[in-house]
Amino acid sequence: MPVGRPPMPSHLKIIRNTRSKKKPSPLEPQPVGDLREPPPHFDGELRDVWEYAIENAPRGLLKRIDSSVLETWCSAHVLHRQALGEVRKVGLLVKAPNTGLPIQSPYLPIVNKQALIMMRAIDHLGFSPASRTRIMMGDKPLGATGGWDDIEGAG
Repeated sequence: MPVGRPPMPSHLKIIRNTRSKKKPSPLEPQPVGDLREPPPHFDGELRDVWEYAIENAPRGLLKRIDSSVLETWCSAHVLHRQALGEVRKVGLLVKAPNTGLPIQSPYLPIVNKQALIMMRAIDHLGFSPASRTRIMMGDKPLGATGGWDDIEGAG
């Protein structure tokens, strides 16, 4: 695994109008099928978080292959929000049932763990936009020219 800052996905370079002289890799995978509908088992708050992510992500960035990563992020986001609400209710410290001494809230580790899951979900298994730039597919460009024209036409 390379060390240092992960490369910016080509799609984000285009959206942000980066003036980098370094051309994107023509071997960067270009997944198909935009991600839209939430999983059928999502309801209520999970569906709202999914729709928020889809509406606010750069158009064409999230693809169907990203569904499990986004599902993980949505679930962690909802659990994080719920656990954080409980921490706000009971506080960071609670009384231990046996001794009455102050101990860390049992919800605090849930908040921290879900935050880590959320942060890692987008890079999991090479499905995130940033990790796609580190994946090479084959030994020849995906498009005819292998340049910016192919990337702008994708998505």
